[in-house]
Amino acid sequence: MIFSSAEFLFLFLPCTLLLYYIPFFRSLRYRNTLLLLVSLFFYAWGEPVYVLLLMLSILVNWLLGGQVGADKPRRRAALIGAVAFNLSGLFVFKYLGFVCENLGLMGLPVPAVQLALPIGISFYTFQAMSYVIDVYRGKSPAQRSVLDVGLYVAFFPQLIAGPIVRYETVALEIHNRVSSWADFCDGVPRLIVGLGKKCILANSMALVADGAFNTYAPSAPMAWLGALAYALQIYFDFSGYSDMAIGMGRMFGFHFLENFNRPYLAVSITDFWRRWHISLSTWFRDYVYIPLGGNRTGPGRHLFNLFVVWMLTGIWHGANWTFVLWGLGYFLLLMAEKYGHADRRLGVLRRPYTLLCVLLLWVLFRAENLGHAGRYFAAMFAGDWSGCDDFLYYFSNMKVYLGAALLCCLPVDRLWRHLPEGPRAWLESAGQAVLLLLVLTYVVSSTYNPFIYFNF
Repeated sequence: MIFSSAEFLFLFLPCTLLLYYIPFFRSLRYRNTLLLLVSLFFYAWGEPVYVLLLMLSILVNWLLGGQVGADKPRRRAALIGAVAFNLSGLFVFKYLGFVCENLGLMGLPVPAVQLALPIGISFYTFQAMSYVIDVYRGKSPAQRSVLDVGLYVAFFPQLIAGPIVRYETVALEIHNRVSSWADFCDGVPRLIVGLGKKCILANSMALVADGAFNTYAPSAPMAWLGALAYALQIYFDFSGYSDMAIGMGRMFGFHFLENFNRPYLAVSITDFWRRWHISLSTWFRDYVYIPLGGNRTGPGRHLFNLFVVWMLTGIWHGANWTFVLWGLGYFLLLMAEKYGHADRRLGVLRRPYTLLCVLLLWVLFRAENLGHAGRYFAAMFAGDWSGCDDFLYYFSNMKVYLGAALLCCLPVDRLWRHLPEGPRAWLESAGQAVLLLLVLTYVVSSTYNPFIYFNF
């Protein structure tokens, strides 16, 4: 069940809100228990077997988190056990098949392993580790109830696609939040905007991207158009889901941190990763980069720290050499910026340089394998520019959506900030109503509703 599906919007979410705000049961204990149960049902809808894995993760991290939170000599061992448990589960389900396949290619007698990837395992595993590590560091107390840990790990708005919620940012709200009408009214427009990004922009760009990447030898203009379309698709797909998660969290009284900040306006690769998937980059910064020493070391160790972080960032996204090279590509670009000052030397070309680097690395990210990536790069830089019927077909049919997507990458909301409060509020309300109507039309009529981050 995905947020932009009819069963979620017309059944699951309304029923959950109705039960949550029922006047007879206003205690947080009732509301937390309800949210945990509906979250497990939400996950079981798509993963009827792997929901048991999610529940096991909750139970084990609750038990070890309790040991970590106690003032005992075993707390360090409990921390190591929790990290080992979480990473081993992630390895078995996400990377074991990849490792066995590559060992087999090396001639070793390793059996092939194919396990279905549990939805959202990368996200909820990192959240579970955040709980145990934050308790160990003394930033937040351990939860006494396994139900509260379960709610933190499995809360349905951020369960399958993030943002990766840090335990220290929501620990107090589990027991002390106030579900106010003001928060609810702030959350609904955010949900609508996220739905608009996903259903209208991301899905439209997906048609163009699939048309380019699923063709063995696209023309050069089509290859560039496909790369641009995929860059827009993944941004509006993922930022749309983050908007929906933040909006629904607000509707239930939770305040999640922002996950995107107009990343395609970045003026450097460093700036891009301050704006893109903020919850992931800050997770690696605080739990990997800084513990390794960060930039407080010599150049050699600093480069090693960057290498580890970006190798892990690539691997986190998937078990494929394309993701490994994608992460290493960002490592090389960041190394050039930090030690060669590549971004500063470009002057006014800093933003075009950043966008070009990001666009090319998205090709590597989207490709099915290294051979596919090589063919696609060849089409972009050495392809046919004369025969571009494929480009003309897709551009003529999708130019309105493409223009809208490009426009929405800009801070267009600033255009009406100078208006008086009354007209501005009316304009925003009218725009949200029109957007909601368009979204519901798309949800009811469209059968094409891909979601990129289900793969991660």
